Amino acid sequence: MIRECIVTTLNEEGRAHIAPLGLIAEEGGWIVAPFRPSATLDNLRTTPFAVANFTDDVLVFAGCLTGHKEWPTHPSTHVPGAVLEGALAHAELAVDHVDEDEQRPRFHCRVVHEASHAPFKGFNRAQAAVIEAAILASRVHILPREKIEHELGHLQIAVEKTAGSREHEAWRLLIEKIEDHYKHAPPEPR
Repeated sequence: MIRECIVTTLNEEGRAHIAPLGLIAEEGGWIVAPFRPSATLDNLRTTPFAVANFTDDVLVFAGCLTGHKEWPTHPSTHVPGAVLEGALAHAELAVDHVDEDEQRPRFHCRVVHEASHAPFKGFNRAQAAVIEAAILASRVHILPREKIEHELGHLQIAVEKTAGSREHEAWRLLIEKIEDHYKHAPPEPR
């Protein structure tokens, strides 16, 4: 199982890096598998701790992918890290070991502390659609344009039917990022 969340890590200077990431469930913890190169990967190497922030605010996911990387946080309590102010819950993680990989090393983390901050008030199809669009936006350089556009067409239906203002804004940001990529990308081979 993969759980989409916002992962915070600290660099050598103690500054928080905020990134959307799917964590892989394993008994007693989570696997963080950042792509190379990434700030999350670099930070886990220098400060082997992370905070998994579970939020239903999809604007944070979209914002991180479109250049808005500053979100309010406060210090975590049991590991060096930062908790997203808008998190419904969070888990503080410590790296136990790493499985090296050329593309995506796997940092096996144990849960040191968990806390709930606000109730989860149910699923919204637009939120799920925005998360899927965020994943597509993060992979425009590796997935065929036809696949991305096909998937976005299906996802847009959920946004049109069920989105609130934050989901609409998040969708807009992601679509602009994807469209901007294709304006500047070389044509795909036929």
